[in-house]
Amino acid sequence: MITPELLARINELARKKRTIGLTEEELAEQKELYKIYLAAIRGQVTSLLDSIEFVDAEAD
Repeated sequence: MITPELLARINELARKKRTIGLTEEELAEQKELYKIYLAAIRGQVTSLLDSIEFVDAEAD
């Protein structure tokens, strides 16, 4: 699940990476946070696609 805290930490690490760089631990944390974020996005997309119902207008 994507929480405000998760997004805040991802953004914080991204800013730090651009400015002063990250330690090995922070790089590992960033990689893990990205995995969590992407898994949540994929789950949302899959859920949305599973809920789509195709209707054939000519099948009446």
